[in-house]
Amino acid sequence: MSGTGTGEELGAQAARARALALLRIRSRATAVALLPAAVAVVLFAAGAQGFAVGGGWDAVRWAVTACAVVVLLVAAAVAITVVRAKPAVSPTVPLSEKAAPDLYRLVRDLAERLDVPAPSAIALTPDCDSWLEDRTHPAADRAAKEAARRDPGAPADGPGRRRPQAAPVLVIGSPFLWWMRVAELRAVLAPVVAGTGPSAHPDIAAARRFVRGLDGAVADAAAPARGPVGKVLRLPHAFVGRIARLLLRSCHSHATEMERGVAAAASTRAQAVDYGLRIVAQEQVGLAYAGWDRLLTRVALPAWRMGRWPSQLDAGVVSALTELSRRDRLADGFTSRLGERPACDLLEEPGAADEAASLLAARLFHGGPAETGPDWAPVDWQQYPEEVVDRKWRTEAARLHQVLDTMGVPPTSATGGGDVADAGVPTLARVVEYLGAGNGSGEELAAGISAAVARDEARTQLRSPQPVPGGAGGDVLDLWGPDPLPLFPLQPPRTGTELLADHVAAMVCCAAVDTAGAAPGLDWLDGPALLVDGERRADLGSPVLSLVEDGDAGPLRSWLASVGVRTDKPVRLV
Repeated sequence: MSGTGTGEELGAQAARARALALLRIRSRATAVALLPAAVAVVLFAAGAQGFAVGGGWDAVRWAVTACAVVVLLVAAAVAITVVRAKPAVSPTVPLSEKAAPDLYRLVRDLAERLDVPAPSAIALTPDCDSWLEDRTHPAADRAAKEAARRDPGAPADGPGRRRPQAAPVLVIGSPFLWWMRVAELRAVLAPVVAGTGPSAHPDIAAARRFVRGLDGAVADAAAPARGPVGKVLRLPHAFVGRIARLLLRSCHSHATEMERGVAAAASTRAQAVDYGLRIVAQEQVGLAYAGWDRLLTRVALPAWRMGRWPSQLDAGVVSALTELSRRDRLADGFTSRLGERPACDLLEEPGAADEAASLLAARLFHGGPAETGPDWAPVDWQQYPEEVVDRKWRTEAARLHQVLDTMGVPPTSATGGGDVADAGVPTLARVVEYLGAGNGSGEELAAGISAAVARDEARTQLRSPQPVPGGAGGDVLDLWGPDPLPLFPLQPPRTGTELLADHVAAMVCCAAVDTAGAAPGLDWLDGPALLVDGERRADLGSPVLSLVEDGDAGPLRSWLASVGVRTDKPVRLV
């Protein structure tokens, strides 16, 4: 125990030392700003005492005074900018004590056992991470009041009060609540909650406010000017931002070491709480991250692109990780875990919290609007195959044929009974024959598909409601300023060949559904899936790539024959 206390004390001492170094930088900057004024005072005092008299000294006195006034004005501008700057607040879903009394009770008991102040509030983030966040800045207060207005159960200060919160906000990764058991969540949160102890130290708190203010000032200076007044003030803002950036650069190493010291002290203090369980819980953190990443990139992203956002992403993490454990033959160990109480039981309405976190995830990682609408609607997992998978395939197949029409590629007659009216309907044979002809046809079609996708995405952005500038809308992302959404894009833009392969595969899947009795499905790890006789067919990618990249239609024709797909039959499009 003495070793634990010694380690914690060393970490806290290192953090305080770095905090004092940061405060000394602030003090030195203040001293530099006051130096010309001090020199001017000395010169005027010397003149009043009969020293340093004469025309030359008068000129020096007034020159130094003018310099002091300019320096003081610049220093005042920098100070006001730093104080008024809005540091970035992490986009989260506020969780009031009324909505999660058991979770608040768990965190308070944990803080009491660790002998540290309890977090002032709890919020959820759609990511696999947890941290403490200081939200004593007035900008954060406005966000908290807006959240309290939407949720009467959320704590809020009285009218006109500007009382700083006693402790930072505890931000918890929402996937943890659904995948982890209660004991595992407690073990994971122990070192995070322990960080409220060092955070309460006055020097560390002041140093953090100083660094956050500089960071906010730099961000404000880099923001684009709005309106005539903003354009006039652009040059002064840029100058102030340059000074703030210089100060921030000098603070970087000290701030990094301070946070390391805080983390070391918190980790050492938390060793006394569920230390053995923490090792197991950290393994679950890695698994939750893996399942969350696969769910976002393979399952959620196709839905977001179709104007649908899955409303139960956190619940989907459990299904994805269960499927992963089954494929990796780890089901026995996971089954015993799933028999314990999940951490989401600590919430009064887990479904509502999951839906709010899912919408925030869609905005952060894809850039969807803040509210639902005709082109941006929630979808549950039961509707996913029909609302997302089938619609995605038919939309892409329709785009593929539209590009072929634009290129002047002649349609292929369908054999739907020999009627002349069947001539020119969309068929898979048209695509296979065109790409199988070779001679660079794939590159031309890929370019056309890329242009069509870009046009459709631009059209979708124009229909989406734009955020109100300056944070006037009270939205959870307003405090991030003018940064465009998504803040954290999941994937880089797809190449023309990748887009063409996706569209050809979509056309194949539509033909399989319409002519061979296949069905759209959902794979928890790979997203949209084609089900043939109830089983997933995952072997379509290679034949499609052979056709798209090499113009070789042989592998795809063999695959179509094995499934029973008729390429000459008409396909239904959106």
